[in-house]
Amino acid sequence: MTLTGVLLTEAETTYAIADHLFRLVADDELAWTPPVGKGWMSVGQLLMHCADVGCGKAIQGFVTGDWGPEADSTEQDHVPSAEALPSVTSVRQALELLAADRRLAMDCIREAGEENLQERTVAAPWGGPEISLFRQLLHMIAHLAQHKGQLFYYLKLMGKDVNTSDLWGA
Repeated sequence: MTLTGVLLTEAETTYAIADHLFRLVADDELAWTPPVGKGWMSVGQLLMHCADVGCGKAIQGFVTGDWGPEADSTEQDHVPSAEALPSVTSVRQALELLAADRRLAMDCIREAGEENLQERTVAAPWGGPEISLFRQLLHMIAHLAQHKGQLFYYLKLMGKDVNTSDLWGA
């Protein structure tokens, strides 16, 4: 399997599972946060983060070099506090954003090209070393997968009947 094939397979699987988990949330649950601890995203913020910045836009940034106007910000901390994060207003909105992000990610992975995936190195605008484009894109898919897991545990804490099959798509 090619590196492009690995990325497309991983991305497609991760997006499909995220879509399934999104559909287990009701609109009236978007404000829910875990009852203990602090600094948690609400369910609505988590859905927005997964669907709008979690994977596709970062993949686009790595592939094209265009990070949008946010990349020119002088803000030192690229990760705002949970309170400052935007939220979706409905599960339908989250699903539409996720579908658009999925298309963007898949298109950009296809556009990257095998040679670039293997030989081109890039650094993230938020810091870290230059590593292969393949690894950066794989990390962005892993980022979405991490938050997919976070949503899975939110759903468990909310009392939803989810199990390993829901988390892994088995």
